[in-house]
Amino acid sequence: MEQYLSHRLQSLSESATLAMNQKTKDLQAQGLDIVNLTAGEPDFFTPDHIKTAAKEAVDKNYSFYTPVDGYMDLRKAIADKLKRENSLDYKPEQISVANGAKHSLANAIMSLVDEGDEAIIPAPYWVSYSELVKLAGGKSVIVKTGIDNGFKMTAGQLEKAITPKTKMLILCSPSNPTGSVYNREELKALADVIAKYDRIFVISDEIYEHISYVGKHESIAQFPNVKDKVVLINGVSKAFAMTGYRIGYLAAPLWITKACSKLQGQFTSNPSSIAQRAAIAALAQDNTPTKEMVVAFKRRRDLVMSWLKQMPGVRCNTPEGAFYVFPDISSFFGKSNGILTIKNDMDMCLYLLDKALVSGVPGDAFGEPTCIRLSYATSDANLEKAMRCMKEALVKLR
Repeated sequence: MEQYLSHRLQSLSESATLAMNQKTKDLQAQGLDIVNLTAGEPDFFTPDHIKTAAKEAVDKNYSFYTPVDGYMDLRKAIADKLKRENSLDYKPEQISVANGAKHSLANAIMSLVDEGDEAIIPAPYWVSYSELVKLAGGKSVIVKTGIDNGFKMTAGQLEKAITPKTKMLILCSPSNPTGSVYNREELKALADVIAKYDRIFVISDEIYEHISYVGKHESIAQFPNVKDKVVLINGVSKAFAMTGYRIGYLAAPLWITKACSKLQGQFTSNPSSIAQRAAIAALAQDNTPTKEMVVAFKRRRDLVMSWLKQMPGVRCNTPEGAFYVFPDISSFFGKSNGILTIKNDMDMCLYLLDKALVSGVPGDAFGEPTCIRLSYATSDANLEKAMRCMKEALVKLR
């Protein structure tokens, strides 16, 4: 009966990260001791002061519909945060709160992209970008970057990719899956290209903003020549270990925010009232727990990188943010352990799952089939075990 599903749905690809995560959980349920490195979420618990705010919201009967864009005091807290931490001026009316940053991304893309419009996406990219563009009827123009350039797109590459059909650039910094971080000069160069074209907008995914190891976060929205062309996406999931709360937001020119609100009003209406109250506490109160998480993530990054450097045939840039490594494993293509020959990234992931009991995500899902993505959002002990087993498994490929 699947032939009766809409062409829109049939054209979509399943999320590779969710699929591999589910496959791992299924095997774990069978009793296999697998180290799961597919998860794109912190392994920490939500800080106590945020949980307290959620409990108080229940007790105070925050159980009714809220404005579609979220409570005004939450939008004010977001605007205050953007001013305090990013030196960006947005009015609360320019903020729209949604059911996670992915929902905010979907709202922005669906509000701006028409049939046949093109969206420039540097690869490697997060798996949902191209699928959301496809849902909107647009076409993704993928710009290949490389490990030698830190997986970052240059202004020259951006200029070359622009056509009369270009509607937007989708940018992610810090990056999922590579951990790459664009510095101010690199963002300024991209902004200067975008500024030359009235019709081109930027969706700037900054969900990993606080998980950075290179100092102050830089946003492309800081540049006056493109400020009114940027839709800034962020949320509370990663920085505050609130993935299940599902609170994301966008900040944009008022006309775009209104459009996104109109769309959300038809799809979902408001995000959870309880989660919104918790998000206010996350944004307005002590962020010491976040800083402690970042210290742990940096330690884990260094641990994983020390192991990867010991693995002949593996190349990996040092991530500057987020909690992923994206090693190039293409030197193993064509090699065999005597039973299985590694032909591609999926074969490598299945081989590591079978022989090392380590699960990762094929790089092809992110637009780079020479790599695999491994998350280090798990304990040091799990990472030590995973890296040791991975090294032992790779040595057997000849």
